[in-house]
Amino acid sequence: MPKLKYKRILLKLSGEVFKGDLASGIDGKILMSFAKDIKKLQDMGVQVGIVIGGGNIWRFRDFQHLKLDRVTSDSIGMMATCMNSLALEDALKYVGADVRAVTNFPCEKAIEIYIPKRAQMHLQKGRIVIFAGGTGHPFFTTDSAAALMGLEMGCDVLLKATKVDYVYDKDPMKFKNAKKFTKMTFSQVLEQKLGVMDLTCASMCMDGNLPMIVFNLEKAGNIAKAVKGETIGTLITN
Repeated sequence: MPKLKYKRILLKLSGEVFKGDLASGIDGKILMSFAKDIKKLQDMGVQVGIVIGGGNIWRFRDFQHLKLDRVTSDSIGMMATCMNSLALEDALKYVGADVRAVTNFPCEKAIEIYIPKRAQMHLQKGRIVIFAGGTGHPFFTTDSAAALMGLEMGCDVLLKATKVDYVYDKDPMKFKNAKKFTKMTFSQVLEQKLGVMDLTCASMCMDGNLPMIVFNLEKAGNIAKAVKGETIGTLITN
């Protein structure tokens, strides 16, 4: 077994990356690639919790033109995270992983309802646990859900997988002079209002002393490097 710096992790996956080059929905090749990488973590002895966004299917800000009530729109978004979670659960089972999807947004016929002690038990038994349904309440992002689940499960670190290598002071896709950070504090994130995460998420991680690593998911092997403590992406601490 490789030496692990982080033995219990909360992996935050953007729903947007699930669509690959598709306009929306789930790209099967991307899904299976994620499943294989996550299965490797289980084989390494890492206890893995996962929170997935729903942006590949529905996100409030993308559909504001429909003039839907915010609570209604966020409810649709939470159901979108359940769809992604079910798909990843099945993909993980296909590659031989022991996994359970649980939800804060009740979908009893499809997913087990989230009960903290039961989810803790799943993790202790080495099962991968996928936390669907966000926080179960409107007005919160899945970043905030990831912080909440990470703290409730007593995780050692929150791994936020993105499309960029580091946290930047501005969008590196738009500005060539964007400054990257390899290390920073949650206070800096809050003071500078950096868009890498929801500020509620940053505040919760700071209050709960839960470190975060922001890294590029699209580079093979990056998740394994992170749990082994190798230098990767941006480390955010107190």
